[in-house]
Amino acid sequence: MWEGKFEDRQDTWLRWCYQDGNVLSTGDERAEQERQRAEQAEQRTQLLADRLRAMGVDPDAL
Repeated sequence: MWEGKFEDRQDTWLRWCYQDGNVLSTGDERAEQERQRAEQAEQRTQLLADRLRAMGVDPDAL
């Protein structure tokens, strides 16, 4: 059982889980995880590009 908000409804929900007790993510949870992963990747890309520019290398020319 899990208490929380799902599809804009606050309630107690039955959640699927693996035998080890780890809960399966909902589609919305997976989408949010992917959005965060993509945002972190973009931040890392920008940081690396900034470091290359500081070393005199144009990352757009690579």
